[in-house]
Amino acid sequence: MVRPSISVGKELNMQSCLMDIKVHSDPVRGSLSVIESNLQVPFDIKRVFYIYGAKHDVRRGGHAHYKTRQALISISGSCKVSLDNLKRVDEVSLDAPQTMLLLEPDDWHEMYDFSEDCILLVLASHHYESEDYIHSYDDFCEVYKNEVL
Repeated sequence: MVRPSISVGKELNMQSCLMDIKVHSDPVRGSLSVIESNLQVPFDIKRVFYIYGAKHDVRRGGHAHYKTRQALISISGSCKVSLDNLKRVDEVSLDAPQTMLLLEPDDWHEMYDFSEDCILLVLASHHYESEDYIHSYDDFCEVYKNEVL
């Protein structure tokens, strides 16, 4: 397995980080990983969605949030995630079902370079509300510029 470009547990900003998910393996029965609210993810899970069938040259995301925290796991295949919180710009490769990216609201993010078999699972701290999304990068900069100081 190729490890993500950022070491596990290294802070990307205030709280966004890559985390290992514990794997329970058995040579006959296979592997099992468990994710529970407020244990493996530091929030109540209110919404679950997944992205699949995305073409390699398609970019998804392209936004930030006011309040929603997310956990991203590539449960099959791989993709890359770009992160920008105005203090740093980084890229993370998600290519293993036991690696989770904890994504904070103040990270402008885009997912891309999807492998043909990629299934990207997303756990969210809030139900969908269109008002929670910041779709303009200029608006994002305006909202979060004071956090950079």
